[in-house]
Amino acid sequence: MNTNQTENAGKILFKPISKEPVIEISNLQKSFGKQTVLKGVTLQLFNGENLVVLGKSGSGKSVLIKCIVRLLYADNGIINVLGQDVSKLRSDDLGVLRQKIGFLFQSGALYDSMTVKENLEFPLRRIRKNLSRNERNEKIEEVLENVGLSDALNKMPSQLSGGMRKRISLARTIVVDPLIMLYDEPTTGLDPVTSDEISSLINDVQKKYKTSSIIITHDMECVRATANRVIMLQDGEVYLEGKLDEFEKSEDELIKSFFK
Repeated sequence: MNTNQTENAGKILFKPISKEPVIEISNLQKSFGKQTVLKGVTLQLFNGENLVVLGKSGSGKSVLIKCIVRLLYADNGIINVLGQDVSKLRSDDLGVLRQKIGFLFQSGALYDSMTVKENLEFPLRRIRKNLSRNERNEKIEEVLENVGLSDALNKMPSQLSGGMRKRISLARTIVVDPLIMLYDEPTTGLDPVTSDEISSLINDVQKKYKTSSIIITHDMECVRATANRVIMLQDGEVYLEGKLDEFEKSEDELIKSFFK
């Protein structure tokens, strides 16, 4: 199927999308004991696109992206990220690669004992060590403005709503200018209005930072708002890959159950 989609519901999200893959996965397999979660998944993420991975709970979506950054070890298969075979990297080289990948966890994973500013400073101090204090402050102000929370600088995570925490988590992820973004259920637990705002932010990040992203979700509004291309996982395998309109026009009963 055509893997180059620059329009979604008539709205141009980002272009051009390159045919150059930044992630290539071949025959990825992962089991936990006797339970096989991924059964030979093969996919590509192309430069500049938002790829949505859709599927029911337990279909292996989150396991997939955790294998990409080696938070989980794959049992078999090849994961090539930015030209590097993840399974063969030494810990130091893996650390360098991870600095180019932003991972937005479902929980947000903010440090509750740190202010918003301190949460954003933490990755900058570790990854962008050459920045001066003023440059760090400017970068923090920039990303907070981009997520619409400039006034949250000195707040504690406990003072933020769920949607605000998600925005700050996204700001902390993009503050180091990643090349690739991995979103794990970015709208889960949020009300519809806030979910729409997060989906818009994902598109904004794609445009402003020219990221290539994998978005794990079962939220159909998020799919419709962000997807340049969609892959559906079913029972640990790729069930269908294509453009959003191909899914929406499908007569397959399983696919129709998602796109009601």
